[in-house]
Amino acid sequence: MDRNLRQPKRQGEFRRFALEHVSPWAELHDRQQRLSDHIVPALARRGWFAPFLPESHGGSAMDMVTYGALHEEMGRACSSVRSLLTVHDMVCLSILRWGSEALRERWLRPLARGEVTGALAISEPNAGSDVNGIEANAEPRAGGFVLNGEKKWITFGQIAGVFAVLARSEGRPTAFLIERGTPGFSIEPIDGMFGTRGSMLALLKFSDCWISWDALLGRPGFGANPVAMSALGLGRYSVACASLGIAQACLDACYEYATHTRRFGAALKDHQLIQQMITEMITDISASRLLCRLAGSLKDEKDPQEIMQTFVAKYHASTAAMRAAERAVQIHGANGISAEYPVQRLLRDAKVMEIIEGSTQIQQITIAGLGFQDFERQRLATGRAA
Repeated sequence: MDRNLRQPKRQGEFRRFALEHVSPWAELHDRQQRLSDHIVPALARRGWFAPFLPESHGGSAMDMVTYGALHEEMGRACSSVRSLLTVHDMVCLSILRWGSEALRERWLRPLARGEVTGALAISEPNAGSDVNGIEANAEPRAGGFVLNGEKKWITFGQIAGVFAVLARSEGRPTAFLIERGTPGFSIEPIDGMFGTRGSMLALLKFSDCWISWDALLGRPGFGANPVAMSALGLGRYSVACASLGIAQACLDACYEYATHTRRFGAALKDHQLIQQMITEMITDISASRLLCRLAGSLKDEKDPQEIMQTFVAKYHASTAAMRAAERAVQIHGANGISAEYPVQRLLRDAKVMEIIEGSTQIQQITIAGLGFQDFERQRLATGRAA
């Protein structure tokens, strides 16, 4: 087996941190719909905000396999904490790859230190995450742009200090970096979400919001593919690994419950149909873990196949997490739908994983399309084209 498909050396460190600093507050995050105040400083002290950044910009140049293990353990402990890392890191990657040197100098070190948090603003009320359907409009003016429109379901929009915003400018998708407190920019909390309830979602409103030319990520018309797609690619990988963590948490809960609960004269773990469900969970988790490690390894190698493999990992891991959560609730019976056990929260969080960073159906369409493209390339390469 390739060394990158084995357990990363730092996974134990991530797990210990999660057990001490994250897991005990997971139910509180869900109930209060916000993160505990200690979370951001605790993550920042360990350098886990955008750790893939080069040292010159405040990061530790963490490899993607190790990065995936970090997000797996955060997802296993509390998916809302993991979502903070995901959106924050997508903003950091966008600045690193597409921001000017001035933007990198202004933002990357504070972001890496957790002094300010970032949020990605793509989704809209009438478009969802369809980057081709966005309606927010940035009208060019002398020296900059005037932005009008709304962004909805923005993860950690309630507390973020800087936002990577995708809008249209003269009909072309264009990305901007906009600071909290900019005149014409307002933020409204969104409560009552189904899962990842500690993610502090927000509705962003822009009303004649002035953006200077210096705030561009890339150039006008550069926003949809290079900026948004690279950020979403990182997010998709994070969600795949987080889904693996959720599935593992479901299995952990079932081991505990089935060992100590007796029904019909025997421990639940001794009933064959319970064993069948546990077996299916173990198999799903094992496959998801290998797919996530493969995607991370290909990212580290900058292999073009990482795009396809990240889609596959996200699709399989998110659907596997949902299957694991459904089985976990079933094994727990009536207890599984009560607030006394974590599996009801895990079920709600797992469902979110099938929606964010590309729904299950979008994953299916994309994976099949990429598969046919690869098939045609192989036909051409071997001279068998029709």
